[in-house]
Amino acid sequence: MAAFAALEDVDLVLLAGDLTTHGEPEQVEVLADAVAAVKAPVVAVLGNHDLHSGRPEELVRLVEDAGFELLDAAGTVSCNDGVVGVAGVKGFVGGFHGHGLPDFGEPSLRGVYRETGAEIEGLARGLTEIAACPLRIALLHYAPVAETLDGEPVEIWAFLGSDRLAAPLLEHRPDLVLHGHAHAGTFEASLDGTPVYNVSVPVMGQDFWIFDLEAAGPTSSAVH
Repeated sequence: MAAFAALEDVDLVLLAGDLTTHGEPEQVEVLADAVAAVKAPVVAVLGNHDLHSGRPEELVRLVEDAGFELLDAAGTVSCNDGVVGVAGVKGFVGGFHGHGLPDFGEPSLRGVYRETGAEIEGLARGLTEIAACPLRIALLHYAPVAETLDGEPVEIWAFLGSDRLAAPLLEHRPDLVLHGHAHAGTFEASLDGTPVYNVSVPVMGQDFWIFDLEAAGPTSSAVH
């Protein structure tokens, strides 16, 4: 709770998934109490921890009742008088650099491929919807690039994200891409010039990171 209480002079709070430890409703209540004092809008995506208990509908309802903007494969949000647009999805797994899971074989494996594909489509829709915003942010849980996974065992990279998620990012070129999930990874990378940050707390070494973004033109505004 102290981490949220210390947030001052920020325009927007973004949470890159794992809002809970095991997806239990009472864990959402703890988070809601912690966030209650934050005056800025809070925008979040779910992470794998949040889905562990198998109660996603209840979890989503509680998070939204707490005043969060919760983004998924169909959701986007605009805030700060239309200056900032956020497109968010959980993302999913698959692998990187030509070693990804193919759409082939057992139905269960093909189901994983389809689930990642649905997340990609949702991210593309969201980025399209916020295209006119002066500042555009993509928020995910799973990694869209391998470079922010450096430090994790290479053998588990396929479970930490998928470079298929990079396709809509390369097409739409948001100003900032954030993800979590890889606790032993690397903080900063670039996707062909687009900045990508792994904002999991163990990687940052602190509870929050403040990003200062400036929109060009008469609608300039700092976003944190």
